[in-house]
Formats: sequence, C-alpha cells, structure tokens
Amino acid sequence: MKWKRSERLVDMTHYLLEHPHQLIPLTYFSDLYQSAKSSISEDLGIVKETFEEKGIGLLMTVPGASGGVKYVPKLKDGEIRQVMDELITELSQSDRLLPGGYLYMTDVLGNPQMMNRVGKVFASAFAGEKIDAIMTVATKGIPIAQAIARHLNVPVVIVRRDSKVTEGSTVSINYVSGSTRRIQTMVLSKRSMKSGQRVLITDDFMKVGGTMNGMKNLLEEFDCTLAGVAVLVEAEHADERLVEKYLSLVKLDEVSEKDRTITLRAGNYFEGADGYEIRSDG
Repeated sequence: MKWKRSERLVDMTHYLLEHPHQLIPLTYFSDLYQSAKSSISEDLGIVKETFEEKGIGLLMTVPGASGGVKYVPKLKDGEIRQVMDELITELSQSDRLLPGGYLYMTDVLGNPQMMNRVGKVFASAFAGEKIDAIMTVATKGIPIAQAIARHLNVPVVIVRRDSKVTEGSTVSINYVSGSTRRIQTMVLSKRSMKSGQRVLITDDFMKVGGTMNGMKNLLEEFDCTLAGVAVLVEAEHADERLVEKYLSLVKLDEVSEKDRTITLRAGNYFEGADGYEIRSDG
C-alpha cells in the first residue's frame, strides 16, 4: 500500500499522541509507510512545527543509530492558567461547601476532559524529570494519577488503607494524619514497584500533607525516590505544612459555612514550589 503524505501525517500524528515520552525509531515509520527516511524526516518536521505552534507539545529528535523521535506533551503557560482559572470558577460555587469546610469535587474528578487537561498540566511540569510511576491513595486521587500517567506514559501505583487478598503480600506503614493527628495505615502490594524507581505522588486535596508524607515514607520502604508532589487543591496551612516541595493548581484560602462562601486562588504551580523549575514559555 502506497501512503499519500496527507495519510502519513494523520496516522503519524495519531501514533505520536498515543505514545508520549516513547522513543520511536525513524525506521519504524519508514517501514510502516514504505517511504524513505528523508520523506519521514520532512513529515516529522511538519508535525513538529504544528505541535509547537498549536501548543500540543514538543517533538524531540534524538540523533544516532539508536535515536528517533519522542513526543513530549507540554502546554503553554496561557493554557495552564486557563485550566487553573476554570477550576477556581467551578470550585467556587457555594453549593460545593460541605460540613467541616470540605469541598465537593467528585464531579470534577469524574470529568474526563477536565482530568485529561489537569494531567497534561502536571505532565508539562515534570516533562524534564525522570518519572517511573505515579503513586496515589485510593480513591479520589486515582483519576488525577491516571491522567498524569497517560501523558507521561508510566504506570499508576495505588496505595490502599487496608489490605486486600487480591493484592498478595504487602508492605504496610503507620503514619500521622496531618489534619486529625491520628495514626492511620497505608498498604501497598510488594509487586507494585521495583527498587530504585523515581515516583511522582499525587492527590486531589491536601490540608497539612500527612497523606503525602505517608506516601513518601512508603517509598522509602521500597527503596524508591520521591520525584515530585502534585496536588489539585491545597488548603491554607502554611505554618503546619508537612510537605515542603509540591505543585498545586488551586489554593483554598478560606471557607465560611455561615456565609456559604469559598475563597480560592491560583496554586503555586508557577512559583516553582521551592525547587521545581517551571520554565515559562509564554
């Protein structure tokens, strides 16, 4: 079958989008489309220019015999701010206020389009980091973890509060909940991770950071390294914070159950979170 250039471009673009952060040899496309490498290189040049102009991401070329091309999802700053603004607008609705100052976010977490964008926002921040897995605690952090993992092309590791027979042998730790100061338990299957992995941990909501700190301690039990912390919404607890370096999209400043008001603002994403380098690209 002889592929037209337009057909190659469509199929090539689809393949790249479905395989982020994966090095693809030029010979793969050359053999697939029965075309010369020079023609494939020209096609990839068109895709690269379009990706960057439209803010879809970067198309990186790796030279050498074992080289190829790699698609790196990366949003522009303006699109990231738009996602943050939309989250603030959505979560500021007074009917989301629950007893105890909590926010109802289940519908947002269940919105596949929003979660896909949130995942790409965090994937953009950690695009230059070596990430081997995304870790979260069941259950509400799972949609965010899956979304980030989709754009970084890595597996998701789910920590549970109690042991399940279907998990096989497990490792469990006790940790102090930051908000309630109660001792709680985390459990993870021994098959979930390999030693030496760099892991990004994430959750939907962070008060003081006890859960995040617990996951960090769990990583140490597996001889793994913390690569970063990504939070959808953080509460204002600066003086008590147990986690120093993290990225958040939204900050909950204040809630008034009496007045039914919720005060939100942009999180620390663009501040670099005391160590993470977030390069501005307009």
